[in-house]
Amino acid sequence: MKCLPMKYMTETKRLALAATVITVFLLAGCSKKSNSDAEHEPAQEQRVNKIPIDTALSRRLADFAARPRPQGQFAFYVYDLTAEKPVYGCNETLALPSASCMKLLSGIAGLDLLGTNYHYQTQLLMRGKVGAEGMLNGDVAFKASLDPQLMEADVVTLAKRLKEKGIKRMTGKLYVDLTIAEPVKSEPHWFPWDLSFSKYGLFYKGAPRVVRALKASLRGQGIAVADSQVVMSPVPQGFTCVSTLKRPVDDVVRRMWKNSSNTQATAMLYTIGYRINPKADPVAIGVKYLRDFLHRKIGMTDSTLVVHDGCGLCVYNRLSPKALTEILRYGYMRPDIRMSLQRNLSVSGTDGTLAREMTGPKTRGKIWGKTGTLSHPYGISSLAGLCKGANGHTLAFAIMDSEMSVLDARVLQRRLCEVMVE
Repeated sequence: MKCLPMKYMTETKRLALAATVITVFLLAGCSKKSNSDAEHEPAQEQRVNKIPIDTALSRRLADFAARPRPQGQFAFYVYDLTAEKPVYGCNETLALPSASCMKLLSGIAGLDLLGTNYHYQTQLLMRGKVGAEGMLNGDVAFKASLDPQLMEADVVTLAKRLKEKGIKRMTGKLYVDLTIAEPVKSEPHWFPWDLSFSKYGLFYKGAPRVVRALKASLRGQGIAVADSQVVMSPVPQGFTCVSTLKRPVDDVVRRMWKNSSNTQATAMLYTIGYRINPKADPVAIGVKYLRDFLHRKIGMTDSTLVVHDGCGLCVYNRLSPKALTEILRYGYMRPDIRMSLQRNLSVSGTDGTLAREMTGPKTRGKIWGKTGTLSHPYGISSLAGLCKGANGHTLAFAIMDSEMSVLDARVLQRRLCEVMVE
């Protein structure tokens, strides 16, 4: 529609225009604030992060995305945590098999729920008095946790503390209070060889194995225990603690991320599930919590994103580079979880699963990352983590490849990291 000259306007239109102008001036006058009001209201620029991203990095990333590469699924995303702005993405919302990068979701969700100061506690307790010849006129109790690193040797340590009390036998019962009684099982869609049962901690091998280890440890310290004295039951009232073994959750997260331990990640899923509902299946509750966490707290509601476990062994898990980067961003914005990320992610060319990756001078020691690799089905490889950009900004990134050689995928991962730190 073209504007008409004023001489062609009707009288009615001129009056309407005049009224509009007067109204605008009146509203403007009413909206003015006093000087004192302005002093107490923060300036708009104070609420907006005006830190710019590195435009040179954006151009380098665009060039990287445009280069020829092996056939297969390819996607990446880079986010500037300092400027709080995206830098560049290529197929960043494409949901792809995540492999062990799923451990970033389960680890950060677990730390957020439990707290970074959470400790697993395993206790040996007793009630009654020790009489002549080391006879305890009372009972002993063993209260387990979900500590994924507790082994038979640790139970021996607890038995030694009981021996130091002078106990050689007891008149009462040996109560065994276990958090879970069934051994860990392979999740749906895991390949049979992915369940390395021997590598799981004692508490994940089932009640008979725990009881056998406990009886052997006590008897090895000269404390007689008859099979008939063993009772599977919560610890009754009136017991006092003889000894406690504590393990910080940080030890579990370190093995999850730095060493990509599937057993520790599965244990984290159990711990999450048990914290949410101790009377339900911890695996089912844990997986549901991870899905809810991804939706509610991370804000990733795309229906193509799929979570089946906490370790990434399921070939049907699907995350996107943007989802992984947003998970890292969520953790980084919380100082305690940020410290855990910086402490427990693998360091390029230095330790963990990146010890032999990116060992060149451009990248060695400059990438903190979580790897993800599955050789079945063909060619799944991911890398997500943190690094310092050339301008000193902290970057969060994720690159995901599938349906291509893992060796080719790792070359692409290295090149992306080189581009970010140049």
